[in-house]
Amino acid sequence: MRIRLISGDRFLYRLCREVLLGFRDREWDFGMVNSYEQARSADLFLWDLHPDMQFPESADFNSSRKGIFLIARRHLGLLQRRLPLTGFSIVLKPVNAVLLRALLEEAVSQHETRKVEGQIAEQLRQERDQMLQYLLQANLKLQEYDQDRTNFLAHSVHDFRAPLSAIQGYCALLLDGQLGTLDPEQTKILERMERSVKRLARLTAGMLQMSAGARIPRRPPRGDGNIEACIAQAVHEVKPVLESKQIEMWVQVTPPSDVLYIDEVQIEQVLVNLLDNACRFTPKEGRIEIRAYSDFWDRRFPRMTEGREHPDRREGCSRDKNAYRVEVRDSGPGVATKDLERIFEEYTTDSSANDRSRAGLGLAICRQIISSHRGKVFAESTRQGATFVFMLPYAEKKSQVEVTTMSAEVNSAVVSE
Repeated sequence: MRIRLISGDRFLYRLCREVLLGFRDREWDFGMVNSYEQARSADLFLWDLHPDMQFPESADFNSSRKGIFLIARRHLGLLQRRLPLTGFSIVLKPVNAVLLRALLEEAVSQHETRKVEGQIAEQLRQERDQMLQYLLQANLKLQEYDQDRTNFLAHSVHDFRAPLSAIQGYCALLLDGQLGTLDPEQTKILERMERSVKRLARLTAGMLQMSAGARIPRRPPRGDGNIEACIAQAVHEVKPVLESKQIEMWVQVTPPSDVLYIDEVQIEQVLVNLLDNACRFTPKEGRIEIRAYSDFWDRRFPRMTEGREHPDRREGCSRDKNAYRVEVRDSGPGVATKDLERIFEEYTTDSSANDRSRAGLGLAICRQIISSHRGKVFAESTRQGATFVFMLPYAEKKSQVEVTTMSAEVNSAVVSE
């Protein structure tokens, strides 16, 4: 199936690309183009609409074509006045990845059905299209309600951060002895209180990021971070839980072999969330292992075309270590195969102490942070327990052509002097 995105937004392109990569064992071809004329031959087009955009006279917007329009909510009325939208799907920007995945999956399934079964009867098609139109209108309303809910949540969580910061500051003052001497029992209680406040602050920051950050383009970190310090600090954060459950912690960290651009605060949050999850499901006197080392990450997908932006794109055969791999393995119950992807969804909630299929908000936050670093997080499971892994790519090296050009410019400058 040929799918084309009519847009110039690289963030939107990457979002559609990540959604399509979740369709395993499906035949599809995706690329981004600049105009409708370049997408005419596609089986499905996604059109990133702007208020000043003119629809070409040759555009054949009929019920036999499948299209998804991406548009800001404030421009929706303008679109409805310009174009009859019967049979088309509308997705409000910023784009919800869950909704986009559902619409694309439905379109791919319909395309495969038409190839197998042939032409659908006209009467059934008309009835189906009429029902689909009602569903699309209902879906549009649900998107509007979802955006209102998201905005309310973002503002509410933002208001929680100030009192949490104040409580954390007061705890620090008491523990430092600036407000008087404390006995050992009072110190112990305050330390527990401080850990709980820190955990709540991390959760609040994660909720704020989940409510707004996932739909806003983010530039990857530009600073060379210390991943070893992040791991050490995360282990220190969960040390009280390890001691209370008598869990053995085993850490083996090999320093990165290349430059690793990371946001240390966010990566530390990922590690704490993964370790919290491991501590929750590891039985008393169990074992948790952390391994970190350089590894090869093959991110090539042969069924995908990158579009016109990279006409000279080539695939190499190098298997040099191009990423940093961090594993958190525990001796608790494993994860069912059908739940390995589902546990990273943001709407999954915790159900019971021994059920890992519902891991809460922490893993969803991990996936969002790692995605913002252009990495990947996933889970593996065996009879000995579960392993959560995330990959962080090393900084991109300059190509040989760029290096040669820079060397030539430097030599030219030296000669001219």
